[in-house]
Amino acid sequence: MSAKRAGSEGRRVIVLGGTSEIALEIVRALQQRAPREVALVGRNHESLSRSAEELRAAGSPRVLTFTLDALELERHSAVVGQAFEELGGGDIVLLAVGTLGSERGGQPEDVAGAVSVLQVNLVGAGSLMMEATRRLRAAHGGTLVVLSSVAAERPRRANAVYGASKAGLDALAQGLADDLYEDGVRVLVVRPGFVHTRMTRGLDPAPLASTPEAVAAAVLAGLDSGAQTVWAPRPLRLVMLVMRLIPRPLFRRIKR
Repeated sequence: MSAKRAGSEGRRVIVLGGTSEIALEIVRALQQRAPREVALVGRNHESLSRSAEELRAAGSPRVLTFTLDALELERHSAVVGQAFEELGGGDIVLLAVGTLGSERGGQPEDVAGAVSVLQVNLVGAGSLMMEATRRLRAAHGGTLVVLSSVAAERPRRANAVYGASKAGLDALAQGLADDLYEDGVRVLVVRPGFVHTRMTRGLDPAPLASTPEAVAAAVLAGLDSGAQTVWAPRPLRLVMLVMRLIPRPLFRRIKR
């Protein structure tokens, strides 16, 4: 069955960013439909082990873990390749690598913090995306799910660096989607708004704030419908359409 028709049926799931609350919720939602074999790739061995145990308890017959930091670019090829090989291939790959950075990480006063956000969200995540897609292409099928952000649509002054990093990753994913289409590889770009997770704890929620469970439901619906882009929640698509049309002199007044 080709990737364009398979929807959410893929049995082998690889998670790049294996401790992401959203990605793990997507796996759990997939698990509710049918057992999945899973490979979790992430930087913290203990957190990966806990996540693996939770997935096994939820019914996964096999969960493998691989320790890798997004900034260890020189190890990306070997570790991603190992995950594909030991799992026996990948039907669905979830790319869930990202950081908000420090409170000042998006400001000119903290260049080091800004660069760190760019390195993780764009360079590191982009490298992992390329490693995954070239293996999917070699297998002539599979689906890559990329967790982007509504911030990619039009970065605001309050999140300029984070928004720029997600915009770069989003653009790369869209370009790869077109390049891989004839090879039977599908790319689904997911653009959540504010999601209540560990990463956003302590921040004031934005309008239309969501949960990992809601994002997971939107992703599964997108997989089954053949969508190329998923907004979570869906009304954000219209909100961002309006945001893109706001003239810059007015847009720069938005401070949050």
